[in-house]
Amino acid sequence: MKVVIIGGVAGGMSAATRLRRLDEHARIVVFERGPEVSYANCGLPYFIGGVIEERDALLLQTPASLHRRFRLDVRVRHEVTAIDTAGKTVTVTGPSGTSFTETYDRLVLAPGARPRPLATRPAIPVITLRTVQDADAIDAALCAPRTPVVVVGAGYTGLEAVENLVARHAQVTLVQRGAQVLSPLDPEMASPLADAVRAQGVDLRLGVSLESIEADGVTLTDGSRIPAAFVVDAAGVTPETALAEAAGLRLGETGGIRVDETNRTSDPDVFAVGDGVEKQDLVGGDAALVTMAGLANRHGRSVADVIAGREISARPALGTGIVGVFGLAAAKVGWSEKALAAAGRPHYVVHVHPASHAGYYPGAETLSIKLIADPDSDRILGAQIVGRDGVDKRIDVIATAMHAGLPAAELAHLELAYAPQFGSAKDAVNIAGYVAENVRTGTTPSLQWHELGAARDAGATLIDVRSPAEFAAGSIPGALNLPLDELRDRLAEVPAGDLVVHCQVGLRGHLATRLLAQHGFPVRNLDGGYRTWLAGFSAR
Repeated sequence: MKVVIIGGVAGGMSAATRLRRLDEHARIVVFERGPEVSYANCGLPYFIGGVIEERDALLLQTPASLHRRFRLDVRVRHEVTAIDTAGKTVTVTGPSGTSFTETYDRLVLAPGARPRPLATRPAIPVITLRTVQDADAIDAALCAPRTPVVVVGAGYTGLEAVENLVARHAQVTLVQRGAQVLSPLDPEMASPLADAVRAQGVDLRLGVSLESIEADGVTLTDGSRIPAAFVVDAAGVTPETALAEAAGLRLGETGGIRVDETNRTSDPDVFAVGDGVEKQDLVGGDAALVTMAGLANRHGRSVADVIAGREISARPALGTGIVGVFGLAAAKVGWSEKALAAAGRPHYVVHVHPASHAGYYPGAETLSIKLIADPDSDRILGAQIVGRDGVDKRIDVIATAMHAGLPAAELAHLELAYAPQFGSAKDAVNIAGYVAENVRTGTTPSLQWHELGAARDAGATLIDVRSPAEFAAGSIPGALNLPLDELRDRLAEVPAGDLVVHCQVGLRGHLATRLLAQHGFPVRNLDGGYRTWLAGFSAR
């Protein structure tokens, strides 16, 4: 059997090496149009920033090393320009410019994605951050301290680029078309990231895009001009589907290559994996574009299993991701609240702000966790976490729970590793489960930060149950301060009618809600407390 693979990075190389482990006798040919294969493109920003000091550390394998270990025929600087599915051949242009055809029994497409084209014609360099050559170009362009750079796009790659450009002492402006950084997050969860970016001297411009690129800088759609020696384009990608479309392979509604549960395309002998391919979304069940390296690697592996005759299906995608921004980590899995609201899908939300490990042990940091679940089934629909320590392991626990189909309340019962320097006896994930159970069962009725205005317009009184010192340091305008520890003795001061109570992060608000409810007051707890409200208010 002869297998041709187009694309030699994550998905393509995972397919090639897995297939060799399963079939020693298959002939496996990999065509990669770039000069390197199997490189660590997720590490590119950190090479620019000097965290990864050696360029060669990004080059995980070479054609020679892959041939020695796996007997793979890997050809770089070879671009496949056409596919003939009827004749089972591909047309390839080599480094000399000459073309030839190559036959196949099975074909695997791993074309990846390409940057979305800018709407303006550039007069200075516009560099993406997807290849080693891109990183080399940015590294070379940072020739002097305070080099002015404009980064377009505040997603994962854009934020990583900003952090590492600042490490190189560049003068950075970050331009984001939307109203917040890291759009997969909800606004109150993204707000701390924007604060962290601004605190590093980055000029963050939200709600604008590039109008034009001139020889000395850029002009934005609000008319402002920003000096720039070059532009880093991190505005997003689109599936690389031209080759598949020209071959008559079916595309999906998202614009990616359509595949079945085995990653087989509309041609039974052609498979496709990676960023150019539609995935099935676990939460919604529909097709989605999820451009994550982990998915590309796993789907490449599963395609090799199918080609080798094993019965296996690719799992639906959760879209789990994490990014580091100036000491903060932000992670998400599943759907956001705003996406669920836009789809008209019922959901409930909890915010908690527990410590990353036992508070009495030095170095504990506050985590901000948002958990979203279905009110009927209690199925976890999504989660977001922001903090300085322990974000990664908590999002991984919740992602695993979603994969296994655990209800949100079951997070309360997970037996997780505990020692004071690593966690708490009630881990942050357990606490999210406790609160979810209280909210869903009606034990503690709650409302969200963005619902507070409507509740007060309808006549609800807001009661702040924090201490007088906390209240004086900052409060929600119009709130009545009745500290929790005095509340039982001051019930006569509690106004009649609907009440909303809050504390700093939600726990004392929960206690006050239970107390007041049992004294006959109609009361709800402001979910996540003053901290969540302040983050949401700041994001507006």
